[in-house]
This record gives sequence, C-alpha cells and structure tokens, in this order.
Amino acid sequence: MIREPQPIQRPIPPAVRKAYGAADLGSNPIFAGGFINFGHWQAVDLDYGLSHEDRVRSQQDMYRHVLDALPTTGRLRALEVGSGTGVGTALALQEYGFAQVTGMDIHPRQVERAREANSRVLADRPQHLGFVQGAAEGMPFGDEEFDCLYSVEAAQHFSDLAAFGHETARVLRPGGHAVIVSFFTTDDIPGHAEYLAEHLDCYANGLDLAHPVTHVTDALHRAGLTQTRAVSIGPAVWQGWDRWIAHVSGPDAWPRNFLRAYEEGILDYYVVTATRPTAPVS
Repeated sequence: MIREPQPIQRPIPPAVRKAYGAADLGSNPIFAGGFINFGHWQAVDLDYGLSHEDRVRSQQDMYRHVLDALPTTGRLRALEVGSGTGVGTALALQEYGFAQVTGMDIHPRQVERAREANSRVLADRPQHLGFVQGAAEGMPFGDEEFDCLYSVEAAQHFSDLAAFGHETARVLRPGGHAVIVSFFTTDDIPGHAEYLAEHLDCYANGLDLAHPVTHVTDALHRAGLTQTRAVSIGPAVWQGWDRWIAHVSGPDAWPRNFLRAYEEGILDYYVVTATRPTAPVS
C-alpha cells in the first residue's frame, strides 16, 4: 500500500535536482541504455575496443549482481530505492520473477521518465510494476510492505543515512533482505572528503557525498537490521569504468580520477547487505 505523502517533504538537494532534472545525467554518453551506474565489467573483455553494447551490458550486469544477492523464490515484493529511469526496475521484474517491483525516486522528472520508458510493461503488467516519488529518508509506504529492498548507485546521494536505515528497517517485513551497492570512502579519515572534492567535480558540487562505508553499515545496524556486511567489488568496477570514460571522453577527462582514488585506497565500490530479523534483537 502506498502511503499518502506527508505534508512536509524532504527537499531535493540542489545538485541532485540539477543532475536529474531537465538535463538528465542519463543522457550523457558516459551512460547508455537508460541506466545510470558505473557498471559491473567482469564479463566484458577490456582488452578490446569497448562498444555501446558492452556499456549497456555492464550496467545490466550491475543490476544482476545485486539481484543475485536477493532471494527470488515465492511471490516476493521488491522495492528499488533511487530507481531513475526504471529500466533496472523492469529488468528485476522480467528476469527475476518477483511478484511485484516498485521503483521509487526522489525526483519527479525521473518518475515521469520511468513511466515513459516502461510504458509497455506497465500496460501489460500494471499490478506487478509501479513507479512512485519518494525519498530514501522518508519512504511513502506502509510498514513491512516489502520482502526485499535494493538500491543501485544511489546511496552516495543520500543526505541522512540514519533516516535511510530506519526507513529500510520499517518497510521490510521480518526476514526481509536489503542490498545496497554504490561507491563509498574506505574509512572515515576527514581528509578523504577534501581529496574527493578536489579531484572530482561530483563531490565538489555536492552531487555525491563522501560517506564512509562503515557509516552505511552502522546506520543499518542501528536501525535494527542484522547480518550487515560490506564487500568490495572494486576489481569488477573501476578498471572498466575508467576504460569507458577514456573511450567516450578522451584520455585526459577529469572524471578518470575515480580510478586514482581507488588505487590510493580512498574510494571503493561496495555491496552492502542486511536482513531484518524475524524477532526483535535483544
């Protein structure tokens, strides 16, 4: 059940509003196929020239890597937090057998794009796929509404990890699972945030926040979730992402500092998992 929006909505951060508004980040050639993630490149041969199809596959495979970590047996209801144009949400429904998948995004224009991009699936399976506006820190759903929650490369935008952790625990049923993938700093050394802001404009302008990965797992744990764990998948992400940036933007493109930050041990890409216990944790 979708809960009526609360009178006071969380504001969309200015950098997020700009990046995903009229000048949609997903229209940048760095992204492809309607997806907006760095890609999981393990199945792509990086020794040869990369193609548009390789790029789309890398982004699809990021979703598959996430969804493979979720149980898909039975008539399960799944929520994607930060669903963007919704092509990954539709992939989850079509390839993984969920009974229902809901995509939620904070930006109303992204919700419109998702409905437009997936209009055929929405028409064919209206009870199984849906898109709504909502913030990770204040989700417009009832308690225990979902069996699974996942988020693909959106958590680096979340302004309040504690609120996100609370909402994740609230909307999951007991025994429900959460999987969050994104790029986070490897620890909470203050200098990391300054380094990233100096070398990457997405940190300098506030679009991405330098969340330490431990802050993500701690937020989920403090919300009452258990089995919280963060695993690096950097080797499957950074080299391919860097090669693709060079392919699209040229060898001197400033965003290639992502790989540099990874190699210097400042930034990495993680899969974070957690479970809502079936009984209260004492």
